[in-house]
Amino acid sequence: MNHHDLSAPKGSNKPRKRIGRGHATGQGKTAGRGTKGQNKRSGGAKAPYFEGGQLPLVRRLPHLRGFHNLSRVAYQPINVRDLADCFAAGDQVTPDLLAAANLIRKSTDPVVVLGDGGIKMALHVKAHRFSASALAKIEAAGGTVEVLPLMP
Repeated sequence: MNHHDLSAPKGSNKPRKRIGRGHATGQGKTAGRGTKGQNKRSGGAKAPYFEGGQLPLVRRLPHLRGFHNLSRVAYQPINVRDLADCFAAGDQVTPDLLAAANLIRKSTDPVVVLGDGGIKMALHVKAHRFSASALAKIEAAGGTVEVLPLMP
């Protein structure tokens, strides 16, 4: 087989319709647009959202309202109670260990430690933010806290 022997399969290459070029083409006179009416004329097609004069769905739905802060930092919360349940005294608690213990979803997202519950053992906790009550409870139990920097 040579290059000049190749041809497209039968029926794959169709000639384009020459609309409005006389009766012999089969698309003469009204050019396939029917007779009379809005869509017969040029520019007569309605907008895609047009619903026959009824208020369109896109205008019935409310727009997004309010203020969305683009520089908002979404912290993953963890409570002091959860630290007491999952770690032994003297442990160093990091976001990686919290993710491994399934206490947070992702170790790469910032973590905030909240003060719900109690703790009776000393832990060294590393997180991106601490509530005042969590800080007080961890230090009262003899533990230490380290605030990690937020990644840009």
